[in-house]
Amino acid sequence: MVFKKLLGALGMGGPSVDTVLHHPQVRPGGNLAGEVRITGGSQEVDVEHVALGLVTRIETEHGDHDGNATAEFHRVVVSGPFRLGEGEDRTIPFEFPVPWETPITDVYGQHLHGMTLGVRTELSVARAVDKGDLDPVSVEPLPLQEDVLDAFSRLGFHFKHADLEHGRIHGVHQELPFYQEIEFYPPAEYAGRVNEVELTFVAGPHGLDVVLEADKRGGFFTPSHDAFGRFRAEHGESADWVARIRDWTEQVAQRGHGNHHHGYHDNGEHHSGPGMGGVIAGAAAGAVAGVVGGMVLGEVVDEVGDFFEGDEG
Repeated sequence: MVFKKLLGALGMGGPSVDTVLHHPQVRPGGNLAGEVRITGGSQEVDVEHVALGLVTRIETEHGDHDGNATAEFHRVVVSGPFRLGEGEDRTIPFEFPVPWETPITDVYGQHLHGMTLGVRTELSVARAVDKGDLDPVSVEPLPLQEDVLDAFSRLGFHFKHADLEHGRIHGVHQELPFYQEIEFYPPAEYAGRVNEVELTFVAGPHGLDVVLEADKRGGFFTPSHDAFGRFRAEHGESADWVARIRDWTEQVAQRGHGNHHHGYHDNGEHHSGPGMGGVIAGAAAGAVAGVVGGMVLGEVVDEVGDFFEGDEG
């Protein structure tokens, strides 16, 4: 998908920019490649730089108020200064790795409702920066992440929503200032005991942290509270994720104690209990279709358009 915009600071005679992604699908830690195509306007200009940024929307908290904020979480300068002649065409090829912690937006071709992510092109001319060209990007899960999602499907969890929360997870090495929460309704067998389970992936070049949070229902005399667990796995390892997640959920539902904390701290850190160990790997892709089948799907183009609306001024 290609968007065009004239450089507003130079009026209707300014240069135009197209950014074309060779493949708009990528996995965390993978490479995005393409080219920026610039066409000169009615006058010669000095371009100071051309940059690309990965942009998404995160949930924010300000006192008692929640909101959304646009965040650029990765930025690459693909060209330094050059002079662009009147009507001149110039193509700038690029390839850059996306962060390992980049949130997932799609699972087996189906868009996760609540997730928006795109590449924004920035053209700087005469100290006027135009953040104009925007292209949606689909981020698909790593094999390790697919295995965990497959286990949730096999256990009967149903996708509810996904979003990004500003903050850091206690005890987990984290590069980005936010993390993704993928929310699930629990199977019927946990009705009345567990409201929902939230899944967070924090990936790196060597492995993956899987953080689970369960909103546990309270009784007449006990307040509801959150229970946390964490699993660590290296890329290429294999394990029975169905058993691990089932055992953890059973522990939360039955015992009502263990690795529990009361929500989020004021500093925005998401706290989890001690690491529970863990390894991962290959499960049948067909079962992952069960996860996708239960998802509330969104149109990625519409969401990206709504997300960036008003962000181009």
